[in-house]
Amino acid sequence: MAVIETRRRKDGSTSYRVRISLKGHPRISQTFRRKTDAKQWAQSTEAAIRERRYKPGAEAERRTVGELRDRFAAEWLPLRRESHRQRYQRQIDWWVDQLGADSKLAILTPARIVEARNQLSAGKTISGRPAGPATVNRFLAILSKALSMAAKEWFWIDDNPCRLVPRPREPRGRVRFLTEDERLRLLAACEASEERRLYPLVLLALATGARQGEMMTLCWRDVDLTRGTMVLHETKNHERRSVPVTGTALEVLRERSKVRRIDTDLVFANRYGKAPFPRQAWDRALREAGFEDFRFHDLRHTAASYLAMSGATVAEIAEVLGHKTLAMVMRYAHLTEGHTRGVLERMTSQYL
Repeated sequence: MAVIETRRRKDGSTSYRVRISLKGHPRISQTFRRKTDAKQWAQSTEAAIRERRYKPGAEAERRTVGELRDRFAAEWLPLRRESHRQRYQRQIDWWVDQLGADSKLAILTPARIVEARNQLSAGKTISGRPAGPATVNRFLAILSKALSMAAKEWFWIDDNPCRLVPRPREPRGRVRFLTEDERLRLLAACEASEERRLYPLVLLALATGARQGEMMTLCWRDVDLTRGTMVLHETKNHERRSVPVTGTALEVLRERSKVRRIDTDLVFANRYGKAPFPRQAWDRALREAGFEDFRFHDLRHTAASYLAMSGATVAEIAEVLGHKTLAMVMRYAHLTEGHTRGVLERMTSQYL
């Protein structure tokens, strides 16, 4: 017999899951947004099973790639960070264009996905430029997530065909950090900028290793000027992170707090009360400092590199940057050589 379960989602919406279990037949289930659809499906499917008309792969034969995109956009995308939704939507739309909106999920094989994947490297991307391994993997991750939901939550397909699609190997992450002369030139250019947000923004990024998105969403309620800490909520791994702020960066932050706006709590709000990244001012400061190949994210690399050269261990760097594993931090391991040498020298002098 059929059982309909009411399920409450994280976004507050309601869905209805139908479970059908008949003696002598495998248990099947399906999830619907409307209860009327759930009841109709339960009745028709039960009848088909009793009359021996039901085929296990019927949903995959009936559902299309376009339906996969629409349901994915309705149920998964609203739960993502607002700043990421448009990118995810463009990526899933790209797959629909390549695979065909009317294509049935039953014919969506790993070989077909590989064929479409190769188009990314050939230049058939959203921007029209060939995609690198990292971009290809991000596109595959979105499609895989949608197909995984289709298999595990909606029961449209038996398995996720994206599981068998090889991912291209990504190159080693770049490590570009400022020399002492470069740091002084960049900070001087930022301090001279007409954009008054730029200097404290860059200085605080250097002092804490915070990402651009973390900085632009930072609020005064999350800054403790007495203790010298700030709490980052909009982090990449979705976990809150408390970061100490000391020295010149703390003094600059205290000065900025004296002229904070009353219509917004954002630390780096502009005159309109919003906090977009000051792209034009940043690019102008880079030109005036004589930089050609430098990105704001390289300030994070610089902070990590300075930590390593100051004697911080790999684990300590990971804690400051908010990395859950040490893999991302190992790119700075060679800079901790002096600290490692001191540890080994103390060990050998004491025991060997």
